Amino acid sequence: MTAPVRVVVVGAGPGGMAAAAVAAENGCQVRLLDENHAAGGQIWRGYKTETAPNSPHGREFAKWVRRFEASGAAWEPESSVIDSPGSGVVRVERPGRPHDVPWDRLVIATGARERFLPFPGWTLPGVMGAGGLQAMVKSGLPIAGKRIVVAGSGPLLLAVAAALNREGGKIEGIFEQAPWSRLVVLAASLAALPGKLVEGAQYRWQTRGVPYKPGWWVKCALGETRLEAVVVSDGKDQREIPCDDLACGYHLVPNLELAQLLGCRIEDGYVAVNAIQETSIKGVYCVGEPTGIGGLDKALVEGQIAGFAVAGHVGKAAEFLPLRQKLRQFARHLDNTFALRAELRALAASDTIVCRCEDVTHGELAECASGRAARLHTRCGMGPCQGRICGAATEFLFGWTVASARPPLYPARLATLAGDSPDADAKRKAVASVP
Repeated sequence: MTAPVRVVVVGAGPGGMAAAAVAAENGCQVRLLDENHAAGGQIWRGYKTETAPNSPHGREFAKWVRRFEASGAAWEPESSVIDSPGSGVVRVERPGRPHDVPWDRLVIATGARERFLPFPGWTLPGVMGAGGLQAMVKSGLPIAGKRIVVAGSGPLLLAVAAALNREGGKIEGIFEQAPWSRLVVLAASLAALPGKLVEGAQYRWQTRGVPYKPGWWVKCALGETRLEAVVVSDGKDQREIPCDDLACGYHLVPNLELAQLLGCRIEDGYVAVNAIQETSIKGVYCVGEPTGIGGLDKALVEGQIAGFAVAGHVGKAAEFLPLRQKLRQFARHLDNTFALRAELRALAASDTIVCRCEDVTHGELAECASGRAARLHTRCGMGPCQGRICGAATEFLFGWTVASARPPLYPARLATLAGDSPDADAKRKAVASVP
């Protein structure tokens, strides 16, 4: 008998769960890896199957959890892929002992993270990412009665504001840096995906009574030891708003590190894939936000395409292509609508910290001729987050890009870096047994 295709899926958000379930249903030997203790990614963070139907997109979550559990795919939580020490293998850091995981097909479903831009006061306690605050609330952070400003850019703002409002937060305003003109164009483009328009309208209805201000952005945050107020502006007028928390994020940036480490081609800031989600590296597939920021529906569709493709059922994968085309167009509309305005480059003062890991200021970076020079002279991007926070900011502020990634992709133990895995143990014993 032919051995089943070994498929490793990295990332247990919607796209990864769909890819893993479909591949396992079609005879593959599947391992789904994720650094978190529970599956779901950011969209389904904290969901439980018994209560999920009462939450946004909860029915889809319950459906895919059941399908994944029935598929026979192996679930490996708290497993961070930090390296690829050889062809067809990834090195995984996990509780206990690290290990190397071989694969015949690899599906990258690493999702995205928020983009943060520096402004005076952005390091004050109480200033958080929009998605970050939402995740903390899902994990039990009480916010009832707290005054919250939601600001930045992207469809996440309305979703976060609606979620915080449901938990009793007092939303003082939603400030979207994109102008009304772009939002109107986006709404008109949704004729092909009316469900998206309905979803946005529902979030706005849930935040009715909350001021929604396109063309406005946070200019600075005020406070001595903690956030006390924010100043918002439209470039002409400005106002100071007392608040307890600021949820601020400027759309999303894809997590490309694993794809870059493997040598996948990156185009226009995203992983380039073909019709069946295969990257430029044979046997490596990519789905979800790394191929274009498009949300839940796009991730699920691309995950199913990749799941069928790795199992050899290209015909079934092709059935999803018309819908994927519409969702990719939606992703392009999102990028155009929420493109950052030039005024945001002027927010940071000379003493505003840009790299929070290494305490590097905007003034120090402004003296550097390139990103490489900045790393050499200031260590910007070389701290524990490895540029995941300041990297997107310096790309916007100075045009610096990072074209490659080096292991370890995440902080790891020395034993892991040394290859102290069961495979390594076996090799050492074999060498020791030689006369």
